[in-house]
Amino acid sequence: MIKRNKTTIVGSGNVGATAAHWALTQNLGDVVLIDIVEGVPQGKGLDLFEATPISKTDCKVIGTNDYKDTKDSDVVVITAGSPRKPGMSRDDLLNINTKIVAAVTEQVVRHSPEAILIVVSNPLDAMTYVAKKVSGFPKERVLGMAGVLDTARFRSFIAEATQTSVVDVSTLVLGGHGDEMVPLVRLTTVGGIPLTELLPQKKIDELVDRARKGGIEIVNFLKTGSAFYAPGAAVIEMVASILKDQKRILPCAAYLEGEYGYEGIYLGVPVKLGCKGIEKIIELKLTSEEKKALDQSARAVQDLIKHIKLPS
Repeated sequence: MIKRNKTTIVGSGNVGATAAHWALTQNLGDVVLIDIVEGVPQGKGLDLFEATPISKTDCKVIGTNDYKDTKDSDVVVITAGSPRKPGMSRDDLLNINTKIVAAVTEQVVRHSPEAILIVVSNPLDAMTYVAKKVSGFPKERVLGMAGVLDTARFRSFIAEATQTSVVDVSTLVLGGHGDEMVPLVRLTTVGGIPLTELLPQKKIDELVDRARKGGIEIVNFLKTGSAFYAPGAAVIEMVASILKDQKRILPCAAYLEGEYGYEGIYLGVPVKLGCKGIEKIIELKLTSEEKKALDQSARAVQDLIKHIKLPS
């Protein structure tokens, strides 16, 4: 009997439900939505399942409050946690979400000991660190969704500014998922043409700043919530690369053990993503200015990790 792919999404709020929708439209296999709130995952799961005849995707989707239904998942996406509100930084969420992510991870390990974990909860890099420490999983199987989203935002802004297709924009954003992220302008092209040939430096600097503040820009518009369409799409791009063993080169929050000169932290870097999770961390030769910016981003992540208090 052929085993069907199974993806569990923890948290059935906007990000979780949207991620489930993207997964189903891409026919990635069965999806389990789980949440502590009774009725919400069941209702959203049923609604999504009823859409499958229209989208022509033969996938099962269920909503549940019981982790037993998540048993033997191939990939588990953790979106659970308190969302950011206006005036709140990702760092403000540290203590609240540490407890949530730790509790979720314990349940995931119990029911899906061979799963690959993708953390979406904020503050992203710190929460991925929590998931690794609590799970005890090898670093290849615990990663965070950040760079795919940040890069997509940067690409969108570049396409808008250059009045070109987003498909032709290629770029890369490194570092922590916050205001200190590092968009690599030097490697940014539009249809193979360097961005510096298409836009003045002042405009490029504005786009870099907007990319760094992309999340809070949406928070300020929504007032009572945060982004979910793009984050949902971003994490499912990672899930697809794993389940289909695509070996995509994607920027992800990865656990570093000497790479780029950092030890024992999660930081956004390009990786090869396949059926085993992170199959390779790709080390780029950075300019002194890029390395200085990445060092600043890494220090911000290290400072968060110092303040993490794992449940005993």
